[in-house]
Amino acid sequence: MQNLSPATPFRRGAVAPVECLKTGWSLIRDQYWLLVGMTLVAMLLGSFVPFGLILGPLMCGIYLALFRLRRGERIEFGILFKGFDYFGESVIATLIHYVPMVMIILPFYVVLYAGLFLILPGQSREPDSGSLFAFFAIMIVMTLVMMVLIMLLSIIFTFSYPLIVDRKLSGIDAVKLSARAALANFWPLLGLLLLNGLIGFAGLLLCYVGMFLALPVTFAAIEAAYEQVFGLGEVPAPNLPPPPPSFT
Repeated sequence: MQNLSPATPFRRGAVAPVECLKTGWSLIRDQYWLLVGMTLVAMLLGSFVPFGLILGPLMCGIYLALFRLRRGERIEFGILFKGFDYFGESVIATLIHYVPMVMIILPFYVVLYAGLFLILPGQSREPDSGSLFAFFAIMIVMTLVMMVLIMLLSIIFTFSYPLIVDRKLSGIDAVKLSARAALANFWPLLGLLLLNGLIGFAGLLLCYVGMFLALPVTFAAIEAAYEQVFGLGEVPAPNLPPPPPSFT
């Protein structure tokens, strides 16, 4: 992997959320059902392995397909598994993402179960209304804080997998550069995240299956945002042997 993050330029305030959705849909429209199948398989396979250890490579496969579409190239289902060419770096990026995620979520469940254990009535006592009110107030505040932190974390890691695929960065460098570029485009990316969330929520209303119908659009919108911030990397020329000498 190349170590390009210090020299890789990015644009500030370049993300246009609505334009990302329009551009993303235009990109995948002709290959929509193929990408639905790819994202469905990626999510299902990724959920079977703990800590998202294969979800990262599968995400790289999805972005590899999107970048090829953007370059006008043909894609097929097998490209999804070409993401395993980036296995090591994508796993590193995934673990860097998951560790703080666990640190954010774990205190919530510790307080939840500890609180329930302390305030639930025993056989000889009734629950105290003041304790119940305090418990629910604490849980509401913790839920809001957790949601804000997870949203911030999601924004920071927005470009990690695309950078690994498009710029061939290491997992650590991709996370660092993604964080810098995401914070430089924080509010537009927050708007895009909220729009993608609304699309995903609308999909959930269709008995959960609709979420998989929405995922290709949200991934394509992120690809469009990536291109607005970084541009599309150049495809390296093939390493061909020199032509034979001419004696004419």
